[in-house]
Amino acid sequence: MFRTLREQGTRWLLLLVVVELAILIGSLLVSMPLRYWNDPENLALFSPGIELRAVIFGVVMVTAMGAMGLYHPNLRQNWLGLLARQAVGFLMGGVCVVIVFYVFPQAYVGRSVIGIAMLISFPLISLIRGLFVRLLDIDDLKRRVLVLGSGRRAAKIVRGMRRRVDRRGFKVVGFFALPGETLAVPEEQLVQHPGSLAEVARRLEINEIVIAQEDRRGQMPMADLLICKQRGIRITSLIAFFEREQGKVKLSLIDPSWLIFSTGFDASPLRKVSKRVFDCSLTLVILALAWPFILLTALAVWLEGSRGAPILYRQERVGEGNQNFMLIKFRSMRTDAEQDGVARWASKHDDRVTRVGRFIRKVRLDELPQLWNVLRGDMSLVGPRPERPEFVIELEKKINYYDLRHCVKPGLAGWAQLNYPYGADEKDAAEKLKYDLFYVKNQTITLDLVILIQTVEVVLFRRGAR
Repeated sequence: MFRTLREQGTRWLLLLVVVELAILIGSLLVSMPLRYWNDPENLALFSPGIELRAVIFGVVMVTAMGAMGLYHPNLRQNWLGLLARQAVGFLMGGVCVVIVFYVFPQAYVGRSVIGIAMLISFPLISLIRGLFVRLLDIDDLKRRVLVLGSGRRAAKIVRGMRRRVDRRGFKVVGFFALPGETLAVPEEQLVQHPGSLAEVARRLEINEIVIAQEDRRGQMPMADLLICKQRGIRITSLIAFFEREQGKVKLSLIDPSWLIFSTGFDASPLRKVSKRVFDCSLTLVILALAWPFILLTALAVWLEGSRGAPILYRQERVGEGNQNFMLIKFRSMRTDAEQDGVARWASKHDDRVTRVGRFIRKVRLDELPQLWNVLRGDMSLVGPRPERPEFVIELEKKINYYDLRHCVKPGLAGWAQLNYPYGADEKDAAEKLKYDLFYVKNQTITLDLVILIQTVEVVLFRRGAR
């Protein structure tokens, strides 16, 4: 049984979503008879179709908790922080549920019923989430990983995954040394059991073997790996392992052949058309909801500015295929911010930012005019953030594969923005590129939705803005 659970380790998060969705649906179903237990007439009136309304309630609430980052695989938070996120998610979800049920009267559920459902589900979900976190830390339920290699490449796992949260879904049982390698991992972590790779993997009940040998030919135990493959043991390259577990592409490990032969990088016409339809449809919905904030922001910028100061700010950025376009934002800096014509990164506590500008940057209101860029086709809702041509020229010279981020349209929101704070130098740009390449390689409509939902958390907790 433990082996089966370990092999499904990457699906634990999906299981949590399903369980919490079931709790929310069940809570609303129970709340209706509780609310009208002494009022059979209203119970009979409001009960028909309650199942569908319960599903709507559950989906909206789970989406709200997802927007708080509660389903992020690398969420690092203590129990008090998780409880606070859940409370904010419930509050936001409750407001959204009320709005949905009032917009569609045929699906109406009374606020008291919703309130009872939330009171029932909140402690249950808190309990389930606490048990889930504890289950993830039980070694017997983790995927057992054997690393093939003990040199510099294998040592990247030791150095790059030191924190417990980085190893939440798996346990490195040991490193299987190959002949001729210079030892770079702690000696106590080497597999001491004698025998072939296949025998060791069977004896240690290995679920996955990560290939991390040095670049030497003729050392790969292909026959043993084939036996392991036939036994159902997953064989994974070191690059793919980091990509899956950390959500980024390890730049120090990739080469052109890996980029050519690896899966992903879907640039098919169907993918482009579906993404364009997704962008335009959702942008129109966002504009319908956000127009009051757009007007209020424009008024605030106008009132703060001097006579003749522009409300909007246009700046050249690099888009898909290295084609430049004019990005539109609400002006958040003084009009003389770059009067000498030299492009500069925004810094923390930048004195060029106005008082209104500092606020609208924190809550991302300055980005709203870029919805026009999305409708024009210059940008997408989700993608790597567009950089200025002056920065791109320098970064392409210093960072390998930097130009690959321009094979898709830049975005309002991005995978890098969820996983890395604001970048203001070459080192930050290289680190963000790892996440941008992960997105470019794995982009799907589902991933776009996940990024957009979790971007709400970035805005509410004001992460990364300058």
